[in-house]
Amino acid sequence: MPPSSLNILPGIDRLAANANLAGIRLRLVRLHRRLARIRGSNGRMLTLHVNGSLAAFKKEFLLGEIQQMIETRTLERTRYYLRRFRRALTEPHTNRINDLNLRRWKEHPEIITDSLWLLDKRDRSGVHSASYWGNFVPQIPRQLLLRYTKRGEWVCDPFLGSGTTLIEARRIGRNGIGIELQSRIARRTRATLNDERGRSNLRHIVVTGDSASVKMRNVLASAGCSSVQFLILHPPYWNIIRFSRKKGDLSNAPSIESFLQNFGCVLDNTLPALDSGRYLAVVIGDKYQAGEWIPLGFLCMQEVLRRHCRLKSVVVKNVDGTRGKRGTEELWRYRALSGGYYVFKHEYVFIFQKQ
Repeated sequence: MPPSSLNILPGIDRLAANANLAGIRLRLVRLHRRLARIRGSNGRMLTLHVNGSLAAFKKEFLLGEIQQMIETRTLERTRYYLRRFRRALTEPHTNRINDLNLRRWKEHPEIITDSLWLLDKRDRSGVHSASYWGNFVPQIPRQLLLRYTKRGEWVCDPFLGSGTTLIEARRIGRNGIGIELQSRIARRTRATLNDERGRSNLRHIVVTGDSASVKMRNVLASAGCSSVQFLILHPPYWNIIRFSRKKGDLSNAPSIESFLQNFGCVLDNTLPALDSGRYLAVVIGDKYQAGEWIPLGFLCMQEVLRRHCRLKSVVVKNVDGTRGKRGTEELWRYRALSGGYYVFKHEYVFIFQKQ
């Protein structure tokens, strides 16, 4: 039977009404084998008849749910799983901040829900590149956009840099606005975005300007939207990397107090563009200076909390093989042992909700 004509709902309903556990299990085993033999599109998706129309499901999800029912030991629990399975097929359960069907959450093993992110290698597919010193790995914005935005919504990155956020936004069907202080970097990022294939009906705008003072109303108008639904900020880690000589560059702040004040100005200018109840993320690490650990991440967290935002999560992400420490691991280990501190191997992703 071709996948497009497969209709398993009547059989599921009959099983739910069956009082013979052994008979239910036997029919579930047959259904599991039947679905396993179907190749499906891309080898991963199966198309089923659901409520008079066709719907695609991950083959792994369907087989996993059926296998769980096969392994249950009581009639009551088996019937519960059958009812739950039917709802997963016929009754989507979503929320206002993403496209995930929570009745089919097992279809998304790629989405991280733990607060410790141990990411392996940087994604270098397509136009992604690590040549811009200080850009974050593409997996960070991808995870955040899948969790906190819907297709067609708008994301804003006030520290755009090489455009990692907008590249990921294009790949997964989100519109994007990026603000970049340096005109040279902004031009390069526009060219990079043009080389990244994606949906033709999406818009990705690169604005050259200072995110602390650029007129957001004009930026939104040029993009053709009235607000954004997600804000992601990856500011300089103070003066660890000097990105330019510009006065508005946070990496040129003469003191930690000045850095935080300038970061607060970026928040004050961009937060009004974010819809109430929606989310923002700050990706930031700490630094070590003059024999003292400076908790840059938590200081930036406090700046956001002062602006009527609720802290939802603190994610710790691993950091390995940064360009500044490449080939000097023994030197840094010696410095740590002699200086009484630990070498940085993490950074933070703070998740907030705008009140």
